[in-house]
Amino acid sequence: MQKMEQMYEGKAKKVFATDDPTLCIVSYKDDATAFNGKKKGTIEGKGVVNNRMSNFMFQLLEKNGIPTHFVKELNDRETLVKKVTIVPLEVIMRNKAAGSMAKRLGLKEGTELLCPVLEFSYKCDELDDPMVNDSHILAAGFATKEDLDTISSMSRKINEIMCEFFASVGVELIDFKLEFGRTTDGQIVLADEISPDTCRFWDIHTHEKLDKDRFRRDLGGVEEAYAEMMKRIGLL
Repeated sequence: MQKMEQMYEGKAKKVFATDDPTLCIVSYKDDATAFNGKKKGTIEGKGVVNNRMSNFMFQLLEKNGIPTHFVKELNDRETLVKKVTIVPLEVIMRNKAAGSMAKRLGLKEGTELLCPVLEFSYKCDELDDPMVNDSHILAAGFATKEDLDTISSMSRKINEIMCEFFASVGVELIDFKLEFGRTTDGQIVLADEISPDTCRFWDIHTHEKLDKDRFRRDLGGVEEAYAEMMKRIGLL
């Protein structure tokens, strides 16, 4: 598989074309951003953690019937994936109140929710990824009703699988972000990443934060938290 020209560079990853038009290579960076790029820094080794953990989680989800873009881990920082057109929505699944939801609704962080919450945001950095509902999505043409039903159903199933898995390694999954894409043959699959950058992980007993909130909130111990998550899932 030959790596060719760079197609895209985002806040955390670069994407390269390959000599196969249906596949591309994702390369994970150590660059760290928060608040839609307003805060910037570097987390040493973050690219390795996010690449390897994402691939581990994608394979776990595939075994449980969730289609993903994962094809093959090439090295510590690079992975071969199916080429997809990203649906311009971020899906946020929430199991406890934290972050923007806690602030928006005046709930204490860590408040138990009576059921998981599914939110959508429109992927647009210039607009700070505004929250949208099903009507906005359908009216603006961001996704079809069929796509939205598929994405919602998959997201809820992913939440169940991941909550159970992380609980088994002593971690509470507070909330997380997902992105989906359409492959060249039209299938909707899970894409992007699953990592401490995109999930809130708390130790199930101490409630210590093991994710990017340590960077966002200047709590220190960021690299150690990422390494701890790798250790918990058996990759260190």
